[in-house]
Amino acid sequence: MFKAEVYTGRRNELKNLVKKGLALFPSNNESAMNYPDNIYHYRQDSNFLYFFGLDQPGPAGLIDFDSGEEILFGEDQELDAIIWTGHLPSMKSLGERVGLKNIQPRSKLREYIQDAVGKGRLPIFNGGARIPGHEYQLVVCV
Repeated sequence: MFKAEVYTGRRNELKNLVKKGLALFPSNNESAMNYPDNIYHYRQDSNFLYFFGLDQPGPAGLIDFDSGEEILFGEDQELDAIIWTGHLPSMKSLGERVGLKNIQPRSKLREYIQDAVGKGRLPIFNGGARIPGHEYQLVVCV
């Protein structure tokens, strides 16, 4: 992981190039081979890793080019995971490591996107990661 300024600079450079709309960067999630606890070797989505720098499954990054807002959507560990992995850093501390202050629960992402779509603002970029629990893959809109 690089210093927070590297990721902040990358996002700022993108914001200088794109002036309108939303960019959604979902991270990859673990993918099961033959049963849920037998997973393939984890590989983060390159777009998410480049702009948001976190190499862990689950979170999503969003850049709102109209407002300049940058949001990290993700969940802190639950007790079931802590039993197996021990305590891991909170989403807030992970966000701070990559220069993000606005951290929201992953459950708020759908609400944010629905609100944007309701206002005629469609996401303009998707890193192409798998979005579990959804029957659709977010479409690239330019």
